[in-house]
Amino acid sequence: MLISLFKNSNVQNKNLLIYGEDAFLNDYLIRDYLASSDFAGLDLQRVDCENDGLGELLASLTEASLFSQQKIIWIKNPIFLTGKSPKKIQADVEKLEKVFANLNLSDDIVIIQANYANLDKRKKITKLSLSAFNSVAVQFKPYEISGIIKAIIKDEGYSISQSTLHLLLERSDQVMDTVLSNYLKLKLIADDNKKITLEAVQNNVDLSLAQNIFEILSSAFKKNYQEAIERLEDQLREGQNPVRILAVFENQLEVILSAKILLARRRSEMDVGKELGIHPYRVKLARQTQASIPKIKKLLLEAIKLDQGYKNGTYQGDEFIKMFLLAI
Repeated sequence: MLISLFKNSNVQNKNLLIYGEDAFLNDYLIRDYLASSDFAGLDLQRVDCENDGLGELLASLTEASLFSQQKIIWIKNPIFLTGKSPKKIQADVEKLEKVFANLNLSDDIVIIQANYANLDKRKKITKLSLSAFNSVAVQFKPYEISGIIKAIIKDEGYSISQSTLHLLLERSDQVMDTVLSNYLKLKLIADDNKKITLEAVQNNVDLSLAQNIFEILSSAFKKNYQEAIERLEDQLREGQNPVRILAVFENQLEVILSAKILLARRRSEMDVGKELGIHPYRVKLARQTQASIPKIKKLLLEAIKLDQGYKNGTYQGDEFIKMFLLAI
C-alpha cells in the first residue's frame, strides 16, 4: 500500500488517519488503501464534517449498515481535530471521544482524511485519534517529491527512466499535486509494458508558466535574444501580464543566486537542495546558468525595481520588460 511511503504509527490497525495539507495526494492514498481486497464488498459511507455536521458522523459511527455487517466510514474535513473547532459542537465532540476510545470494539473501518498541515495535538479528541488510528503524516520536503512519485510509479507496476522523471518534475514545477495529476494522465497512454516514455511526457505535459519563464531567461543568458523575446511574446499572447511574469523572474533569479552562493562554498547539489527546499535538479540548472553571482544580483534588483514600476503605474505596456531581457 502506498501509505507505507510515509511514517505509520500502527500498521496493524485498519482504522486510518491521514493528515497533511496535500488534499489530492491524501485522497489518492486513501483510494489506494480502499482498493485492498480486505475491504472488497463493504458498504462505503462518506461524511463531510463541515457540510453534514458531527450529528451525521455520530449516526454513521453508531448505526448498523443496511447492506452488510461491516462498513467503511470515510470522514472528510474533521474540523474537530483543529484549533478552529467552534464551541457549539463541543457536546458532539465529547460523544465522538467516547466512540474513538472504544473504536477497537467496532467491526466498522473508519478513515479520517485531515487535509491540514498540522493537527491541534493539545485537544483530547486529537490525542485519542492519534492513538486509536493508524496515523499517517503525509508530510515531505520539496526535494523528496521525486522519490515519492518514483515509488508510486513502481508500486503501481509502471516504469520511468530517471531522465523522463526529471522532465515530468520539471514540467510540473516540482509541485506534488501537479506531478501526480500529470502522472495519472500519462498512465492512460502508457504502452503495453506500462512504460512512461520521454516522448509521452514531451507530447502530453505542457511547459508550466515557471518552466516557460525559465526558458526565456535561459535564452537571454545565452544571448539568444530573438528566441527570448519570441517566448516572452507567446506568454503575453496567452494572457500573462508583465507583473506576473516578473514575479516568476524574481523567484527564479533568487533560487539561482542562492544556489550559486551555496555551491561556491563547496556544498553538494543535494545539500543545497535541502537547504533551499528545492529539488536538486533545480540546483543543477542553477549551476549551469552562465552568469556570475554579481550579475545575477544586479538582475534581481533590476527585476524588483521594474516590478515596482509596473505596480505603481510608472511603467505600462510590454516594451519595458522586453528591454529588461535585452539588457541581460
